[in-house]
Amino acid sequence: MVARCGLAARGVLYVLVGVLALRVAFGESGPEADRTGALQELTRQPFGGFLVWAVGIGLVCMMLWRLSEAVFGAGGPDGGKAGKRLAAAARAVFYGVAAFSVLSFAAGTGGQGSSDEQSRDVTAKVMELPGGPWWVGLAGAAIAVGGVVIAVGAARRKFRKHLKTEQMSDGVRKGVDFLGVTGGVARGAVFAAAGGFLVYAATRFDPAEAKGVDDTLRAFAQTPAGPWLLVLVAAGLMLFGLFSWAMAVWRRV
Repeated sequence: MVARCGLAARGVLYVLVGVLALRVAFGESGPEADRTGALQELTRQPFGGFLVWAVGIGLVCMMLWRLSEAVFGAGGPDGGKAGKRLAAAARAVFYGVAAFSVLSFAAGTGGQGSSDEQSRDVTAKVMELPGGPWWVGLAGAAIAVGGVVIAVGAARRKFRKHLKTEQMSDGVRKGVDFLGVTGGVARGAVFAAAGGFLVYAATRFDPAEAKGVDDTLRAFAQTPAGPWLLVLVAAGLMLFGLFSWAMAVWRRV
């Protein structure tokens, strides 16, 4: 139940970020296409405050699930391997930070800054440390590589091993496959691009070159493909949100 609540909360955020990115692609004004923007959009809905708290609690559930995998091992024959535990621990930290940000937003005590501001601020602080640019570059490289791994894993449908496919009809299984591949590739592309910008910031010794989710998404619209590439990525993020909801129903936990 903890894992399913976490996956559902993750889905809400990805759907909203995708919708906001789609608005950016078509030149509409509104909240920035990142977690904070998604929460601002959520608060405008009926029972918005309750929904924000629900998402924050869901992300806490996501953190606890990943933490349990790091401590006790994930399900499956290789779930107890050191590499799997380390990856689960990294995910637990990521979702812990995300949960803190969302709950701070819900309580009105913080979490209001955009991902772009947070990215630049953290990068600037790390660069002030001994060997700071190297640490920033290594972090960016790790994020970029992680994005590539996410995209390749999605394209190879590695998520299937975590799903109760025997409980799905052929149509549902094909639909979930489509959501997992397209959504996962889009998600991986965003991570890879954000990591690349962080590496670039390190090489230029300029924290201002670091980009959060919103600026990273806007960068897709500045490619030769124009805003249509951002449209594809935005649609992919929304599909990943739907995939997260499918995972909440059919994932083996």
